[in-house]
Amino acid sequence: VQLQASGGGLVQAGGSLRLSCAASGRTFSSFTMGWFRQAPGKEREFVAVISWSGGATDYADSVKGRFTIDRDNGKNTVYLQMSTLKPEDTAVYYCAAGPRTYYGGNSDAYEYWGQGTQVTVSS
Repeated sequence: VQLQASGGGLVQAGGSLRLSCAASGRTFSSFTMGWFRQAPGKEREFVAVISWSGGATDYADSVKGRFTIDRDNGKNTVYLQMSTLKPEDTAVYYCAAGPRTYYGGNSDAYEYWGQGTQVTVSS
């Protein structure tokens, strides 16, 4: 499956952004979908995951209550709504597709990755 992330940009602290990740090439509903991020000089970290059906979601503690992941299987797209953004949210954000049987934040379990979209939050 090919993944194309978009929606990043520059935003002031406290603002919002909505990231999108469009999938093509395989049956989208076959995959658990995740969002990860990597800040300069840091390891890639888990942000959010959504099950193949959209019925289950989970978040990193650092974004709980501020970010929402959802998906539209009819549009082959997963979204990440980010609110109350903080400068420490600045990173390249990646969407990833993993096996339907997996549901979690281990990046090694995800088979397919998008190219990343830059999110910069100014203070």
